[in-house]
Amino acid sequence: MLSLGAVRPVMVSLKPLLPSFFPQKAPLFSAISRRVSLLSSSAWRAHSFTSRASNPLHNVSVEPCYLSCCMPDRRLRVAVLLSGGVDSSVALRLLHAAGHQCTAFYLKIWFQEDFENFWSECPWEEDLKYAKAVCDQVDVPLEVVHLSDEYWKYVVSYIIEEYRCGRTPNPDVLCNTRIKFGAFMDAINSMEFDYVASGHYANVIHPSADQINKPSVLELSKDMVKDQTYFLSHLSQTQLKRLIFPLGGISKDEVRNLAAQFDLPNKDRKDSQGICFLGKIKFSEFVARHIGEMEGIILEAETGDFLGSHRGFWFYTIGQRQGLRLPGGPWYVVEKDVKNNVVFVSRNYFSFDKRRRLFRVGSLRWFSGLPPKQMHELQCKVRHGPGFYDCSVEIKSGNVGGEDVAVVHLCEDDQGLAAGQFAAFYKGKTCIGSGVILESWDDQGFPVCEKALELARMEDKSKLGKPVKIKVKTEIPEGSQGKEGIERNRLVAESQAAIMS
Repeated sequence: MLSLGAVRPVMVSLKPLLPSFFPQKAPLFSAISRRVSLLSSSAWRAHSFTSRASNPLHNVSVEPCYLSCCMPDRRLRVAVLLSGGVDSSVALRLLHAAGHQCTAFYLKIWFQEDFENFWSECPWEEDLKYAKAVCDQVDVPLEVVHLSDEYWKYVVSYIIEEYRCGRTPNPDVLCNTRIKFGAFMDAINSMEFDYVASGHYANVIHPSADQINKPSVLELSKDMVKDQTYFLSHLSQTQLKRLIFPLGGISKDEVRNLAAQFDLPNKDRKDSQGICFLGKIKFSEFVARHIGEMEGIILEAETGDFLGSHRGFWFYTIGQRQGLRLPGGPWYVVEKDVKNNVVFVSRNYFSFDKRRRLFRVGSLRWFSGLPPKQMHELQCKVRHGPGFYDCSVEIKSGNVGGEDVAVVHLCEDDQGLAAGQFAAFYKGKTCIGSGVILESWDDQGFPVCEKALELARMEDKSKLGKPVKIKVKTEIPEGSQGKEGIERNRLVAESQAAIMS
């Protein structure tokens, strides 16, 4: 099998990557290409594209509607990213059914070897076993690509540094942009594939042959709950032009039905959750290993009351509810003082005067190369999921490091905005680009009283004594924000904290 060299991750320190969030062409990617070129190009083609007789037991007739995103009118050579899960496996089988020459690639990315209790279980081996079994059904070659070093340098280290700075990064966006459709694409660049495919729920509309210079377009998938355009919103136009997403016109239920129809070995396998490189390790445990712990204090934002201690501000994100271990709640993280290692909390997170609908976005990337002409009739996603906000966007030139910044005005309030996360922009069903939410709120942040700010700056916090006894919260009348608003904002806040649980 193809191996790009087993590498052991080395800890590196990255400065926050704003505003130049993604390198256009990292020198490391050229090194990947050199390693791939060690394998004879002609020998690789002979191995990958030799015609093979498929097992007749697995030649299943597929309805044409399921092949609509597979370019069935052409015969292509497609590199298919195969994870061992159901979605990518069905994507492979649909491309195969459409008559394309497919080669599957399993990306073996970073895993922390010194977590001995988990490493012995080799969490990636089960994925690879399923991937191989899926390929064997229809005699599709499977290659294993080692991108451990690249994943560490361009995803994991960035995540660590962002949490160290008090921000909340998005590993899925980083992995798609830098690894799956970054380092991997560069690695196979000399191998003459027409397209790269994966099991993402999204649509890519490519221009016709006589309009090849026009940009490709990223559109919402049929399944709005599973739609993953948010995670793909920071790709470049060059990356987008090389992609096919066979599941863009299919719902998750239909994918499961197709998996059963194909009799896939993983047809009953559950969808993966969390960050792929961690396996069975909790994210909080991973953060503790690489950033450590540093005891700090928890203060009530409105009163400055000393409520308790925490392990380090980097374990908490804005809107987090779980893990605070404070009585009389629910309590929510509303602000963080990174310099003094203080976490501010409140039980009034959802009151009207605490809501946010104005924020700023940097590291902007537009699929067309330019922001849209009409900036006042857009939609915005501030997290993965089916929910959109109508919004208007105003571009401010040269605010951060000389790069443009977008000031976003939502039509509704949102409580879960966190610096470091992405905001993806849409015009109708078309995703037009995205950027990274910045710390600056233009005084729209959660109000913290002066007493709390003074206590946070206190050098000797042992003078605070023992935490105050927390009184039972007086309930806010439900009519002040409405049942739907309470429930929506509760889900928003809990979703922001899910990655840390």
